[in-house]
Amino acid sequence: MTAESMKTRPSTDGGRTALFPGSFRPFTKGHASIVERGLALFDRVVIAVGVNLEKDPEGLHGAEAVRAIEALYAGEPRVEVIRYSGLTVEAAREAGAQFLLRGVRTVKDFEYERDMADVNRKLSGLETVLLYSLPELSAVSSSIVRELERFGADTSEFLP
Repeated sequence: MTAESMKTRPSTDGGRTALFPGSFRPFTKGHASIVERGLALFDRVVIAVGVNLEKDPEGLHGAEAVRAIEALYAGEPRVEVIRYSGLTVEAAREAGAQFLLRGVRTVKDFEYERDMADVNRKLSGLETVLLYSLPELSAVSSSIVRELERFGADTSEFLP
């Protein structure tokens, strides 16, 4: 598939679909905020749980994350959850997405996301829509939550 054909491909349901990719280890309130705000912009949001088969050869984390996120959005028909490995633009193509949806917390995040958006646009023609985190969620990251969990801290205030 060429970048030009990717640009014009409609979503599977005729609406505007965004793919929200990530490892979601774990899926935080910050991630949930991006999905909720994305639903105001798009007809459908596909949450794509990326699996790094080198780090997780059995894909166990990905399967657990998909089940947990599916349960969270069980009542929202405009949200779909998939698991993928490989290029994000291929997952977007398979999901019928015309956009990538990403969250940005810091300047460092912005620079990384800008570079990824440029590469993804060159590979596929997909545009990336960046949403800034809400101020009260800007300090919440999956890596911080994992670190707190490792030491037995209560992380419920960071998780949906």
